[in-house]
Amino acid sequence: MTWTLHPIASFAALQTEWDALQARSTAVPFLSSAFLTPLLATYGNGQERIAVQQGASGWQAAALVRPEGRARWELFQPSQLPLGAWIGTAPQSPGGLDSLLRALPGFTLALGASQLDSRLHAPAPDTDTQRSLSYIDTGWVDVDMPFTAYWEARGKNLRQNTKKARNKLAAEGITARLDCVTTADGMAEALRQYGELESAGWKAGDGTAIHPDNAQGRFYLAMLQAFAAQGCARVYRYWFGDEVVAMDLCISAGRMLVILKTAYDEKHKAVSPSTLMRQEQFEQLFGEGAWDRIEFYGKVMEWHTRWTPLARPIYHRTAYRWPWLWKLKDWRDRRAAAAEPAQAATAPPAPEPEKPAPAPPAAG
Repeated sequence: MTWTLHPIASFAALQTEWDALQARSTAVPFLSSAFLTPLLATYGNGQERIAVQQGASGWQAAALVRPEGRARWELFQPSQLPLGAWIGTAPQSPGGLDSLLRALPGFTLALGASQLDSRLHAPAPDTDTQRSLSYIDTGWVDVDMPFTAYWEARGKNLRQNTKKARNKLAAEGITARLDCVTTADGMAEALRQYGELESAGWKAGDGTAIHPDNAQGRFYLAMLQAFAAQGCARVYRYWFGDEVVAMDLCISAGRMLVILKTAYDEKHKAVSPSTLMRQEQFEQLFGEGAWDRIEFYGKVMEWHTRWTPLARPIYHRTAYRWPWLWKLKDWRDRRAAAAEPAQAATAPPAPEPEKPAPAPPAAG
């Protein structure tokens, strides 16, 4: 089996083969062309390549790769993409990362495969030329029982707090309801509402909130419209009366639903609107009979553990041209780590902040 490299401009022409391999291997919605095409249009830099490994029976593996610095390549994986863009046979398999590294243009010393899912590509022992690095654990929910049984298995605090929040809303005369936007025509308005929730919270301060006029907004709108055209997009909205107070952006493939992003109105955090939304959302999903799993694909946080005890590793894998390269990198990393405490101990003390000058005597 050999690797062939194609310019990224060829992705549209190759997307049928890409999606066919993706559907029979990784089968997660965000590694399909419906997600990657708008992602490349927004966050690509034009240096990406499509790497295709073919055997006698057709495509065996494929990846989107691009150069990162001198003599190093990595999988295309902006922060909006939960996993690195690799489909088909595992990167650590014979003929995987090692052979792709040697097929890349120029003199490549290392090839990084970021954020690999242990469910899709089982972690393998390190080799002379490949190393793995733990990244995060991610959680998911198996939809394999009636919702009543699932809810009863949740922690006592979650169930009691949810009940108290609903009683509080009822006492205040607030009607809560859940709806779901699934059409391409409805995505622009839904995303505008989502952006308003993010812009009113902490994300507004660090510039990562979705807005119709920023890169995030353009990507998510194009992506959600593409998935909606396939019947695979869901934007859940939770309302208090006429006010949207929580939202989830979701896409699906087969019997898997992925919750990509969540936002809620922080002024209502006393009743945790996102928790109330998720209870009703999960009750609907469990009742539909269309799903096997609900994936979070993010670092396990405390709130995730209220909904599931399940977690698995996401990890990085790096291939080096020669065995001594990773040993050199390991030595340099250990040396830098050892130097940090010494540097902190010998650093001069930070100057005291200037004291304000005494105020002049009051007139009169």
